Amino acid sequence: MASGDTNVTICNQALLLLGSDSISSLSDTTDDAAVVCNTIYETVKRQTLSLYPWSFALVKQQLSRSSTTPVNEWDYQYDFPSTAVTGTAVQVYNSSSTGILPIQNYEIIYTSSGPAIATNEEKIYIDYVSSVITEGVMPSYFVQLLVYMMAWHLAEPVTDQIDKSDYWRQIALGTAVENGRGGYFRQAANVDGRGKPSYAIVDFPLTDVR
Repeated sequence: MASGDTNVTICNQALLLLGSDSISSLSDTTDDAAVVCNTIYETVKRQTLSLYPWSFALVKQQLSRSSTTPVNEWDYQYDFPSTAVTGTAVQVYNSSSTGILPIQNYEIIYTSSGPAIATNEEKIYIDYVSSVITEGVMPSYFVQLLVYMMAWHLAEPVTDQIDKSDYWRQIALGTAVENGRGGYFRQAANVDGRGKPSYAIVDFPLTDVR
């Protein structure tokens, strides 16, 4: 684990890669770099978490059935937890029993309160990637990826150089032909994915990036 890491230390590592001075706090409104870091950090963190079903961020939870009935062929609706980083589940089950296989008879719908699962199942359990992950428990490989992702997003506003932004995006996610699955991300995902054959990198869709 990357014990001791904070949002400030991660931002400072990214700023160091850009040749910029470090910041003392994200709440420092007198420092332009701190203002930018404060504005984008949580968004970039959630984006990075959404790229892959990271083992340290996976949560198993039974969903509560909504009082709303889906306006389609399904009987029940189960709202996603507010802590889910995307409107998708890694796996969906109809039981908490050990060894049960995931189900396929459901649909992701989007409602006024957010994403939900529509299904005929009377109970739903999901595996999902949670956004409630503190920096101190993030593995070092994920922290390094987050540093590169921050360098990519900070490069243009901090240095005013688009080529630096393009460079750090490639370091983080690879070239355009790799479709966001290359660069350091692939290495980090491969390390995290050891022992998780059902969550292979090729089977988990990337969310949209910049």
